[in-house]
Amino acid sequence: MDIRTIRTWAEIDLDALEHNYRALRASLPKSCGFVGLVKANAYGHGAVPVAKKLEALGAEMLAVACGSEGEELRRSGITAPILCLGNTLPCCAHLLLEHNITQAVGDLDTARALSQAAVQADKNLNIHIKLDTGMSRLGFFWNPNGDNTEVMNELSELFSLPNLTVQGMFTHFADADSNEEYSMAQLTRFLDARDALTARGLNPGLLHCGASAATLNFPCTHMDLARPGIALYGYYPTPEMQGLLEDDLHPVMTLKSRICAVRSLPAGTSVSYGCTATLTRDSRLAVLPIGYGDGFPRSLSNQMKVRIHDTLCPIVGRVCMDMCMVDVTDLPQTAVGDVATIYGGDLALQAAQLDHTIVYELLCDVAPRVPRIYFQQGAPLPD
Repeated sequence: MDIRTIRTWAEIDLDALEHNYRALRASLPKSCGFVGLVKANAYGHGAVPVAKKLEALGAEMLAVACGSEGEELRRSGITAPILCLGNTLPCCAHLLLEHNITQAVGDLDTARALSQAAVQADKNLNIHIKLDTGMSRLGFFWNPNGDNTEVMNELSELFSLPNLTVQGMFTHFADADSNEEYSMAQLTRFLDARDALTARGLNPGLLHCGASAATLNFPCTHMDLARPGIALYGYYPTPEMQGLLEDDLHPVMTLKSRICAVRSLPAGTSVSYGCTATLTRDSRLAVLPIGYGDGFPRSLSNQMKVRIHDTLCPIVGRVCMDMCMVDVTDLPQTAVGDVATIYGGDLALQAAQLDHTIVYELLCDVAPRVPRIYFQQGAPLPD
């Protein structure tokens, strides 16, 4: 794909991905495996190319959110173990069985249904037990203040179900980026559950609980596997975590758009829908073919700046579905065809702050119609 002909695109730096992988891996014990998070289209970066890179780098496992995401990886030739972290309806169990996808199981009814489907298909399904230690989302609930006999009986039955093999057990922290006390309480519940299973002669298998924040903040959560997500793509869960790695993280995605028009307009002219901006001087506006239809939030109207010729230029007026306008009055050299960097370096973080959200959301929201161009050693890879 010739970048010169594309209106808006995302450059994915696979060398930056490798750098982040190696920096995170270096922070883990050698005995701790690495789960590469490629759910949600690899946080917007493109699941298949990212998964292939992580597989080549030696990630022990990949993680997706649903069976169809796992199916996509298998059909693309991925052979590494795949863990589905989300819930899978029993009617979709065939995807798990056909494509050898390990399924997270957080309740006994689901376990029974998956066991029945596996028996009917005369196949075995590998599972990881999901334990709810304080996220209150999915998982067998471990009560820190009560009797856990009932949940232990449920787990014991799960281990006995035919054609299911328990290969691991995990939990997820609710506030590992800022609340050590709550996180350590969750960790204690997880370890209590492990000990209770072991006391019954049941082996929970591979233990894992650390996503990016816990992996960086709490080395005590480095068990058999670690599951860094956003850190793999070059961002810390919170700015306060910067410096926790010996090698800093590098953003993997740079979102760019090519100027399609430059217009000279007089002072007093209103700009875009709702007339929310009025020019206070004779101005030159560059029109960028990127808008909320491409995943660039409308809420950034009259707030965000983009980089053109190494200069930050403000968005003027409301972001439209397919376009937005940028003030380039102070850049007289700006012309049609010049490139604007929308996200890159700290721009995505600035956009997240202005949008009152997190960088995860902005990366995931980059629309499918925005082509991803993959770079390695500074050059775009062939299609």
